Amino acid sequence: MTDEFDARENAKELAAEFSEKGDATGWFDALYAEAEGNHEHIPWADLEPNKFLKIWAEQTNLQGDGRNALVVGCGLGDDVKFLDDLGFKVTAFDISPTAIEWAKKIHAETSIEFVVADLFDAPPSWKNAFEFVLEVYTIQPLPLELREKVIDSIANFVAENGKLVVVTRGRENDEIPTELPWALSRQDLSQFEANGLQQTNFTEMFGGEDEPIVRFVVKYRRENV
Repeated sequence: MTDEFDARENAKELAAEFSEKGDATGWFDALYAEAEGNHEHIPWADLEPNKFLKIWAEQTNLQGDGRNALVVGCGLGDDVKFLDDLGFKVTAFDISPTAIEWAKKIHAETSIEFVVADLFDAPPSWKNAFEFVLEVYTIQPLPLELREKVIDSIANFVAENGKLVVVTRGRENDEIPTELPWALSRQDLSQFEANGLQQTNFTEMFGGEDEPIVRFVVKYRRENV
């Protein structure tokens, strides 16, 4: 049994424990607090950008050009630093105060703004305020019954003519997700379009697992607000 497997199992157990108490998000801060500064205890914290995001960014020649960007559920800021390096002016938030303090220390030499915030109760000034919004693996760990609400909340950040990029585990529309992380289908993702966003790019990528798992990298644009 590897450390990575232990970290993932621990995360699943914490999520189940908090879910039983009716708290869908409290387990995130508990996980970061338990880690006590060891990023290897956080299953998604690699201290480098998500590899599927990085490949996609290279393929599409993604450039910040000073645009203001928001990173949803930023964790320790791995993807945030990537956008910062590409020339975005980045704001990043997470519901976990422990994660945000940790991220601030890691990225102290940058101008990134790290904020503790709840996706469902974000600052009103963020509504339709960001030219580029990035979501990586933050929809899939939340309960399925919250999925539409989560997508609605993320879509709300995208400015007129702004872009949104989503990176997630994928599944077929008729495939029933059985465990955390709850993979997204194209039908799930169509909720972004219900929020006025137009899908402009859809890419499938596969990981290096023994049984390869598909990831979707999806780009949207808001035509108007």
